[in-house]
Amino acid sequence: MMTLALQRLQNTFGYDSFRPPQDQVIEALLAGRDALVLMPTGGGKSLCYQLPALVRDGVGVVVSPLIALMEDQVRALSLLGIRAAFLNSTLDTESAWQVEGALRKGELDLLYIAPERLLQPRTLELLHHCRIALFAIDEAHCVSQWGHDFRPEYLKLSALHEQFPAVPRIALTATADARTRQEIIHRLGLEQAEVFVRGFDRPNIRYRITQKQNARSQLKRFLETEHPNDAGIVYCLSRRKVEETAQWLSDQGWTALPYHAGLSAEVRQAHQHRFLTEEGVVVVATIAFGMGIDKPNVRFVAHLDLPKSVEAYYQETGRAGRDGEPADAWMVYGLQDVIFLRQMLEGSDAGPEQKRIERQRLEAMLGLCEITTCRRQSLLAYFGESEHPPCGNCDTCLDPVETWDGTEAARKALSAVYRTGQRFGVSYVIDVLLGKTTEKVTANGHDRLSTFGIGTDLDLKAWRSLFRQLVARGLLEVDTEGYGALRLSAACRPLLKGEVCLELRQDKRQSGGRRRQVSTDQRLTLPQRELWEALRGLRRELAEQQDVPPYVIFHDATLLEMVQRQPGSLGQLAQVSGVGKSKLERYGDAFLEVLQAHRGDAADL
Repeated sequence: MMTLALQRLQNTFGYDSFRPPQDQVIEALLAGRDALVLMPTGGGKSLCYQLPALVRDGVGVVVSPLIALMEDQVRALSLLGIRAAFLNSTLDTESAWQVEGALRKGELDLLYIAPERLLQPRTLELLHHCRIALFAIDEAHCVSQWGHDFRPEYLKLSALHEQFPAVPRIALTATADARTRQEIIHRLGLEQAEVFVRGFDRPNIRYRITQKQNARSQLKRFLETEHPNDAGIVYCLSRRKVEETAQWLSDQGWTALPYHAGLSAEVRQAHQHRFLTEEGVVVVATIAFGMGIDKPNVRFVAHLDLPKSVEAYYQETGRAGRDGEPADAWMVYGLQDVIFLRQMLEGSDAGPEQKRIERQRLEAMLGLCEITTCRRQSLLAYFGESEHPPCGNCDTCLDPVETWDGTEAARKALSAVYRTGQRFGVSYVIDVLLGKTTEKVTANGHDRLSTFGIGTDLDLKAWRSLFRQLVARGLLEVDTEGYGALRLSAACRPLLKGEVCLELRQDKRQSGGRRRQVSTDQRLTLPQRELWEALRGLRRELAEQQDVPPYVIFHDATLLEMVQRQPGSLGQLAQVSGVGKSKLERYGDAFLEVLQAHRGDAADL
């Protein structure tokens, strides 16, 4: 059966060989065993269930949490000659009956379905009358009640094992720490499943985190200098900020679209469709956008607010550079982000244990922001990969961080918080340290404190940086009543007693994009760039005719290989990675015509 799977990989998908551990996962499913697969975004998870579904008898049922993406996935498979369909609430009654009829007749290779629809008694009864090749549970981290994309319907998916014990199941995700992996196994009944973990490293992504000064100006400079015409995603925590940022970017000349749960389903679907099918679109979104996005040429992911956890950060940044080409994960964050997230957490309705775990996850995210060594090392260590050398492709590697002895300054800050009664926010405490005789300071009599004016050796920005790092390190706590008052934590005692010293980051003023990564077209000669643009133009034209994303026709990597190899016949074109039998028949002549025209133009020079 593995021989047949390899033949389908080559003929249908146009790839010569499997990427580890795809072959091992596929072999397990073909043998009827369960599997839990953790692969980074863009690592080829989909093939792990698509190929076994094509080789085994019956239909592969894919549980997907995002209705909006099912249609795009089905279209892409249909272009490969695969009999795929979806069942969800967007179908009218007649269309749903047609899909159900094809399912009963065994005329489908893959069926995509939302968990809510799958678990309806009527759907389960229908499946009992069909031959099922496998169940694939995509985005399996949604089962985690402590995860960032929790979907309560996922908790009920253990019913699949109970009702279809002989059908192999595969659960897949790009993001799961050790705790979440165990939760997936327990809640989905995958105790007997084989676990496959491919390295979490995404070496083509450059990680950059810097202090927030003027977020919009910083974002504008980043986009202008490094990604003026690229597709990307900008994440914000609130719907209001999403709307305002999208409008501001549009006013600045970018094609920017908002996306959040407060928009109608029609608007969300329209914006997502434009992002997938047009070039150079920037989506400004909450975390409601992105899960399952297949667009391979997202060149940047920017965060204007701090994510709640390392898992959320990794999942969101992983939507950049799925094609393996250089991409940026860029983020600005500041003290207010830290205070806001701590207040959200402590003021939530979560139980004590859940709050404890979420607190640990937030602290890990803050640690990643404030680290002075390689960010990638820290990020991968969080997921259990602790043997990576410094990466050379993050901000702390490219521009090593300077540190300073902040012990004495921190003691002054902590003393000022204590002597002002632990009732005031950062700005007020800094006014006291700088000796500012504001109306509020004098009214409270704090201009007579011993800490009044003892901090004039640092400026306002330096003090804000110091307080940010004290809160991030847990030496100061923030109240949860909405006023942002600071108070000392038990962790600060050794510092106040002189038992420890404190090394802090020396924040720098940020300049424009330095050491920009080399893009695809920059690696090409002038004639090659002309051919590259001509092939992309043909791809765009075909995509518009069929109303599908351009990458569904061919990925950039496939076009790049055409540029480099310049095949002159259908047989030679078939050897290009990503050109399967169906696409060769559908598009081969059109692309050969462009390639031959380019050779003719080159011969005339």
